Amino acid sequence: MHKTISFVALLALLTLSFGFAAKAQQVERLEPSSWWIGFQNPRVQVLVYGQDIATLQASVDHPGVALEKTIAVENPNYLFLDLLIDETAQPGEVKIDFKQGKRVRTSAVFELLEREAGSASREGFNQSDAIYLIMPDRFANGKTENDEIPGMLEKLNREDPYGRHGGDLEGIRQRLDFIADMGFTAIWINPVLENDQPQSSYHGYAITDYYRVDQRLGSNEEYRQLVQEARSKNIKIIKDMVFNHCGHKHWWMNDLPMGDWVHQYPEFTRSNYRLSTVADPYAAKADLDLTTKGWFDTSMPDMNMTNELVRNYMIQNSIWWIEYAGLQGIRMDTYPYPDKEAMAEWIKRVKAEYPDFSIVGEAWISQASKLAYWQKDFPNQDGYNSEMKLLMDFPMAEALGAAFNEGEGWGSGLQRLYDVLADDHLYRYPKHLVVFAENHDLGRMGHFYGGDINKMKLAIAFLGTVRGIPQWYYGSELLMMGDGGASHGAIRQNYPGGWPGDERDAFTSEGRSATENELLDYLSAVLNYRKTSEVLQQGHTLHFLPENQVYVYFRYLGEEAVMVLMNNNENEVAELDTARFNEILKDYKSGREVVSGQTFESLNKIKIPAKSAFIIELKP
Repeated sequence: MHKTISFVALLALLTLSFGFAAKAQQVERLEPSSWWIGFQNPRVQVLVYGQDIATLQASVDHPGVALEKTIAVENPNYLFLDLLIDETAQPGEVKIDFKQGKRVRTSAVFELLEREAGSASREGFNQSDAIYLIMPDRFANGKTENDEIPGMLEKLNREDPYGRHGGDLEGIRQRLDFIADMGFTAIWINPVLENDQPQSSYHGYAITDYYRVDQRLGSNEEYRQLVQEARSKNIKIIKDMVFNHCGHKHWWMNDLPMGDWVHQYPEFTRSNYRLSTVADPYAAKADLDLTTKGWFDTSMPDMNMTNELVRNYMIQNSIWWIEYAGLQGIRMDTYPYPDKEAMAEWIKRVKAEYPDFSIVGEAWISQASKLAYWQKDFPNQDGYNSEMKLLMDFPMAEALGAAFNEGEGWGSGLQRLYDVLADDHLYRYPKHLVVFAENHDLGRMGHFYGGDINKMKLAIAFLGTVRGIPQWYYGSELLMMGDGGASHGAIRQNYPGGWPGDERDAFTSEGRSATENELLDYLSAVLNYRKTSEVLQQGHTLHFLPENQVYVYFRYLGEEAVMVLMNNNENEVAELDTARFNEILKDYKSGREVVSGQTFESLNKIKIPAKSAFIIELKP
């Protein structure tokens, strides 16, 4: 038996059904939601997300902006819109309509902006800089009201080494003068983007929204203000970015645009972390695939950068942040793990818009012969050019971790430092290496050196005078300890005085011990001298083989020169007959040690105390 329905009831049903459809077909996300007029590349690809959005027809009506192409993918909840922004376009709101037939079902607003004056010529970080690395959750809590955000998965737990501790961008902003006074001219901040993960997401490397600063750290606007205020104090901000993986709670993981948006396996498959496979001409494909396509961790899905839409999304995201925040540098996490051709394309596209911008890649490789593969213009057998001019100097970091703990011998002690520098013939740009002894993944120097302040000073003297760009990890000026191999939490401590109610404030000399002040003062003296020394920033290197646990090298440029002497003996004062160094020393008669101010009226013989360094500015 068939039932009939009245016209009124049918109309009500259709109205109700249309209401549900109209409600469902809303633009939930537009990424990016803004772009700029005046880029070399006039195109931008906009990701649109909303229930069944692909069943609608997108249109744009704004002078100077054309919808060149609409890309539908296998998931109807996504559309990708290619917009062409003509040079005649004017700043303003660009309305994007989504129609069914002639009827507009929903709309979104895309903001068109004018580029900041001088944006394209903004200078990046370089050899004139010294970098201070900060993990924001552990540095200073400037705003306690954002410690916990309603609806976010992880709450504050300062007692948990892997929990959220409450440090934020405001805490960094309030300490910019402290950082500048130590002699630092750039700050690398571990990732600040949203990490709305259930646990252990304080480090920032499991991103859940690429266009939003984590609210527990601050807002997008606060990040931009931090960059601008830092710039006013001659400090450059380096943004830590991650292309290799996202967080498993990223909003798109519950509804992926495409099956190959991330690398997927029937069960969890971890990377083998064997980066040698990427450059190895004999590597098995199975091994290479596991390196580059395996997940970095259970909570970090591996992004597929061979997918053109993924690649474009990530490249545009980095350009968006550079322009929005006014950045002067990017540190790219796990640089060799994503598709290497995609990463080279990324750098070329960024440099097309910002020719003097700086990008440094993390290639955690401890052999120079393998690390050199990843530097721009290296003559690789396979023809690959990474386009990455700056690299983190992991071979030197490994050498520094051991050199001051060892006596004299083949390949040990100070010879380690000499040998790493001797490998500079492998690099096209050895002065563009970032030199460091520790970071947020490695054990702290204080741990390596057993809390020995004299070994710390030797490391500071070397970092501040060797070729390249020195990088320091927050808190080591206080001789912080911690074994990174045992616990990441142990090397990511809270800075004393960064939290209301802390027992002491180590941001002040009164809040530091005599030993801490001695170490911080030494660091400040070296870096503030380096800040004004062109010979240390840009000069050439001449070094002499270590003898009797004493290493001597020179930095020189034109008529200027600096002599660095390092005595690694535990108890013996080293008295040097400097005739051995006449190759360069013949042109100089006297000198001044830059930290102590000690003068040397004659350079014929120099006495250096045990476990100490002299940095001598030479005079003709």
